[in-house]
Amino acid sequence: MHLLTTIHRADGINLHGKTIQRTAVRGVIQRGRDLLMVHSTNIGDYKFPGGGVDAGESHAQALRREVQEECGASVIQIGDEIGAIIEYNLAKDADYDTFKMTSHYYRCDVEDGFGVQNLIGYERDLGFQPVWISIEDALRQNKTLLHSDNAPEWLRREIFVLEYLRKNGL
Repeated sequence: MHLLTTIHRADGINLHGKTIQRTAVRGVIQRGRDLLMVHSTNIGDYKFPGGGVDAGESHAQALRREVQEECGASVIQIGDEIGAIIEYNLAKDADYDTFKMTSHYYRCDVEDGFGVQNLIGYERDLGFQPVWISIEDALRQNKTLLHSDNAPEWLRREIFVLEYLRKNGL
């Protein structure tokens, strides 16, 4: 795993306390100069498709499932891992001090077209829609939302990855 960065989502996180961990996978899917991203029509941000790895799932299995669920797109190839980001936050579960999430970003290819999405509650509530968008347009929009009251918790992570891809010549 190539660690791209570490993000602390809150102040006062006890990194040595009892920690609950989550592993996630996210697809970096490029077509021409555009990326396939998930647009929240209610907030306006753009995020990479992906999510948590379920028990017993490989990264590849989870990535295929998550891209299908969020975008209605079928992954046909998974390439190299670009890198990972570790995020720390205060745990919501009273039995833990710290929440640690490691997100692994992989290059992927998908079939043309979108099928039916299979969104869970909060994804439906946020109006998740798959879109092809340039890095510059996604970055510009995400940065405008960064300091707003309704900025999603993943926004800093996604801005970092978009800037990393732009800098390293996606």
